[in-house]
Amino acid sequence: MTQYTLPTLPELRQQIDSIDQQIHQLINQRALCAQQVAEVKKAEDPTIKSFYRPEREAQVLQMVMARQAQFKEQQKLQHRDTLNGETIARLFREIMSVCLALESPLNIAFLGPNGTFTHTAALKHFGHAALTHPITTIDEVFREVEAQSVNYGVVPVENSSEGVVNHTLDCFMASSLKIIGEVELRIHQNLLVADGTQIKNISRIYSHQQSLAQCRKWLDAHFPKVERVAVSSNAEAARMVKNEWHSAAIAGETAAELYGLKMLHANIEDNPNNTTRFLIIGTEETAPSGDDKTSLIVAAHNEAGALYHILEPFYRHGISLTRIETRPAQNDVWSYVFFIDFEGHQQQPHVKAVLDKITGRVRELRILGSYPKAVL
Repeated sequence: MTQYTLPTLPELRQQIDSIDQQIHQLINQRALCAQQVAEVKKAEDPTIKSFYRPEREAQVLQMVMARQAQFKEQQKLQHRDTLNGETIARLFREIMSVCLALESPLNIAFLGPNGTFTHTAALKHFGHAALTHPITTIDEVFREVEAQSVNYGVVPVENSSEGVVNHTLDCFMASSLKIIGEVELRIHQNLLVADGTQIKNISRIYSHQQSLAQCRKWLDAHFPKVERVAVSSNAEAARMVKNEWHSAAIAGETAAELYGLKMLHANIEDNPNNTTRFLIIGTEETAPSGDDKTSLIVAAHNEAGALYHILEPFYRHGISLTRIETRPAQNDVWSYVFFIDFEGHQQQPHVKAVLDKITGRVRELRILGSYPKAVL
């Protein structure tokens, strides 16, 4: 019986160098293809301003994760582990980001300051080659996109623990912008300190009031006597402790990287499943990706059964609703509008049939956008 002999370390390193060379060549080839895509698009439309296509990028990432799942299953048969789908998709996201920047760098406005979770969501969706711009308020993010000062904007819309972000919904009522994508971000809170800070000397912990509340049990158990100071954002908390030896901040990884802080404890949130959903806003429509959502604003008639008449067509056509919210109408006292998210794209025949049916039953129906479901 032949016994398997492990390769030597020099042999493995030589193999890695050979693989790296192939990866390098293929990335360059991909970049050249991306530039040719830009040339074709310019020839078709000389006025084109953005080469970004949300549906295409979503399809690429979906294929990456499907291939990785298949590869992972094959490795299990050989009792070997490998990278998970999200990890490999993040690598491809950065490759795509760099290739797109060769065509034309994207300018992205987000609810700032730098280092916030919205900043993290922008980088997660567009990659680090995008040019990100922190904006003070959600209203101003909408205005920057409407004025075409940036290509797209990123705003929070709901949190699994705190609920909907009403300010974002209200901005849609006064805007013609479209939703072109979404990002789901697991909110991990971390205890950060500057270099040289010792645990025994920590007398103050800074963070946004929501983050302090989300980490209350952990803080009670580990730092019960330390003062907790609420500030305007987690990123601001990280900035403040940069030059303080006796304090700590609760913030995300992006803030830690931005301000060069050390992560003393990771994932200290009381609810490990806490997730925030962000919307990508732009001016154009998005083509179907094959796995989409659609968002609506519906103003109902003030009559009995109004909500039933809106929802019944969805049930009849087997369309799954993912969210429904109610907000006061801005120009009509004691009237309300409904924000509805559901699975499917407005170009699909069964979705179009539902929208046509609802239109005849309400005062107003506006499609905020059909867009790919969050992949990462």
